[in-house]
Amino acid sequence: MTDLVWIILTAGALVVGLVVGGAITRARQRSAAQPPAGPTIAALLEKLVHSSHNAVVILDEFGDVVQHNPRAEELGVVRNRRVDAHLKKAAELAKETGEPVEIELRPLERSYGRGPEAVRGEIRPLGDGFLAVDAADESEAVRLEATRRDFVANVSHELKTPVGAMALLAEALLDSADDPESVRRFTGKVHHEATRLGRLVTELIALSRLQGAERLPELNAVEIDAVVRDALGRAKLSAETTGIDIATDADSSLLVEGDRTLLVTALANLLENAVAYSTPGSPVSISRRRAGDFVEIAVTDRGIGIPEEEQQRVFERFYRLDRARSRATGGTGLGLAIVKHVAANHGGEVRLWSRPGTGSTFTLRIPAHPNSHGSSPNGAGGNQ
Repeated sequence: MTDLVWIILTAGALVVGLVVGGAITRARQRSAAQPPAGPTIAALLEKLVHSSHNAVVILDEFGDVVQHNPRAEELGVVRNRRVDAHLKKAAELAKETGEPVEIELRPLERSYGRGPEAVRGEIRPLGDGFLAVDAADESEAVRLEATRRDFVANVSHELKTPVGAMALLAEALLDSADDPESVRRFTGKVHHEATRLGRLVTELIALSRLQGAERLPELNAVEIDAVVRDALGRAKLSAETTGIDIATDADSSLLVEGDRTLLVTALANLLENAVAYSTPGSPVSISRRRAGDFVEIAVTDRGIGIPEEEQQRVFERFYRLDRARSRATGGTGLGLAIVKHVAANHGGEVRLWSRPGTGSTFTLRIPAHPNSHGSSPNGAGGNQ
């Protein structure tokens, strides 16, 4: 009886094993017959190439285009499935040497829009005569380098003027050592040029910080009324010297999100610019108001005004509408550039309205602080 039970159990185990084994085999066959879930590696790579910010082109042994992504056409590297002779020549060199070749590409002209100014890339052999071109738009880097060169050239020129003047005045002082009146006159001029030089260096440092990688101070709630008072204090001397009265509207209790020191500098620059380009005795005014999510501080003068074609240029570094007037007032040509970058770094902007012979209004727009519920004298306050 025991042997019979053992035979039955063994036979049962064999049947179970055959059933399980068959099930596993059928499952493996179904798995092999069905494609894996999700995209394949090849599909993912193709999507990566087509979505790349760089131009990617595959060339065959004859230098003809085998494959390229849309970016290659956008950058002008490929047009009508061809590349220019310059790239083909570089491809031949890469194929002969078996080494990557860096190249500055000449983008092909496009029938629409404005093409990139500079496209640089690398050609790499892939084997079997095929080559890969990987190119990127470096127009912005080229423009920044050109701006840097212009900036250095302008700084050198601007610094040379007061330094040269001080050297000549020092020689005149030496020659006039026995004439007290001449010594006083030349000393006053040296002091004027030294002050101008110091101001130029200070503004250059401020502008480089605003444009560079240096982290701006942490933004806090700033009272606009306090900014107006401090800026008026800075511009007081130049206004009194020219007999110009700066009028202001009533306090507003408005708050902005910003850095107080930078905002005072920007507003003081606008006031000093208004004073410098106004006739003696003419009025200059400041007004402030809430405009939607922004607080606006406007500086208005009744000066010479700015022609429309020059209104954007006044925010360029070292640009002066009237060079003779700037020399007389000690202007550096950097004040409005600083205003522009202070506004931009606060997430705001500076606007200009001007008409020759009538005057100008510069409006500094800075994002309002969430807790700003003040009102402007003209009723444009509160949350709009």
